[in-house]
Amino acid sequence: QVQPVESGGGLVQTGGSLRLSCAASGLTFSSYAMGWFRQAPGKERVFVAAIRSTPNIVYYADSVKGQFSISRDNAKNTVYLQMNNLKPEDTAVYYCAAKKVGLVLQNGDLYDYWGQGTQVTVSS
Repeated sequence: QVQPVESGGGLVQTGGSLRLSCAASGLTFSSYAMGWFRQAPGKERVFVAAIRSTPNIVYYADSVKGQFSISRDNAKNTVYLQMNNLKPEDTAVYYCAAKKVGLVLQNGDLYDYWGQGTQVTVSS
């Protein structure tokens, strides 16, 4: 059973940093592109960042460019999201997802597997 599991969320003050991790078991991790999405209270889930496997091409939502950084470690079956200079508007549940094939990584409907999410709360 494929199950991405997120960790690293929590409460942080404005300007702080967090590093989210997502460990994905039950799949050939290096064959999957990995994405991060977030859903703020009362809003739809939106794309945050994604990374292909080989090569490690990365994609970011305009709202997080220069602030967030996605990376992966295929040996550990883990993808990371480094979040710096956090703002209250970054408060959301962050989800990790895995996608086997395809060119489009920004559309969450095209992903194959999802984690349960981890809460990130940024206080002002």
